[in-house]
Amino acid sequence: MSLTIVLNFEQADNDVVVTMDSPDQGAKGIPVEKEYLSDDSIAVKIKSLDVTLRARLINEKLDGTFKQRGFSFPLVLSRGAYQVRRPQTPEAPYPYETEEVSFRNEKDGATLAGTITYPVGYDKAAKRKPVVVLLVSGSGLQNRDEELMGHKPFLVIADYFARHGIATLRYDDRTCGKSVGGDAENATTMDFMRDAAAGIDYLRTLKQFRKVGCLGHSEGGSISFLLASRKKVDFILSMAGPGVKGDTLLAAQSNRILQLSGMPATMTTEQYRQSDEIKKMPWLQWFIDYDPSADIRKTRCPAMVINGDLDCQVISSLNLPAIRQLLPSSKKNLIKEYPSLNHLFQHCKTGNPTEYNSIEETFSPEVLDDMVKWITGLY
Repeated sequence: MSLTIVLNFEQADNDVVVTMDSPDQGAKGIPVEKEYLSDDSIAVKIKSLDVTLRARLINEKLDGTFKQRGFSFPLVLSRGAYQVRRPQTPEAPYPYETEEVSFRNEKDGATLAGTITYPVGYDKAAKRKPVVVLLVSGSGLQNRDEELMGHKPFLVIADYFARHGIATLRYDDRTCGKSVGGDAENATTMDFMRDAAAGIDYLRTLKQFRKVGCLGHSEGGSISFLLASRKKVDFILSMAGPGVKGDTLLAAQSNRILQLSGMPATMTTEQYRQSDEIKKMPWLQWFIDYDPSADIRKTRCPAMVINGDLDCQVISSLNLPAIRQLLPSSKKNLIKEYPSLNHLFQHCKTGNPTEYNSIEETFSPEVLDDMVKWITGLY
């Protein structure tokens, strides 16, 4: 496998400041310590990552080695600004209206800032009101576009929905972007569920929409089931939302990634639970014990549940059969596995997260089309 590395050189006060980016891992501005810098050679290191880079200028390229934790890899750097293509990202002017809004989770003291995207041709005075979908992001603090490595999947979804008659509300997670308040450091999925519930309540108070649903990705998929089991929403779309207990899901995730890395896939749930990292993270402590079975069984509203078969974070072959068995039977439900899609619902080769950045596609067009057809088929 290959990894994209970017070295940034900046002249400052008669010195050269060097930082490193690792776009494939979503890391930017990592401080770098210079050991040697000349017209044709460079040697730098990052102590915290046990990384050293040494290269010499040959035929207008820096040719050398990248060493980390005893492993050595060939490194070739070319001059220029690093750029990625994201052709699906919509650009203004849009053929629809958007509105900047905020809503409040009073219990947690969080004010969430977001964007309502209205359908093309939306008329507030029209008798037939549109359907609206609240978009809930995956784990980790993310902005309203669920932005990752230049991809903005929630912006792509909101744009596509608006062009097909469906409104959306997407929002910055607590303490992220323009959202303020609320304890993010110690928050669990239940805390983030209350943020989402506040968004659903807010949409209902507007009285502009005839049905209010939730689309959740990954952890957001868990939140969609939590809201459905509490009868807060009219329908849900769970994109790679967990259908098994947290420790089972995370052990399977670890094994799949180990397997893709050419290492023995021998992680057990008990081994995972003994990890020192769990003790440091309240979110993880809660998640490994959470069993979604009861909430899935209580979901009576229409549900669209989807996974990519190359998803190595929420394993489809483990996840979908569990949900299919638990979810109450209904002709309105849709449970579907998509071939060659990863956790972000991009077409991919292996599903390894290291591919996310190199893939130009932000979100599968057929999934966008299926989601619109399913929602419009309901109402």
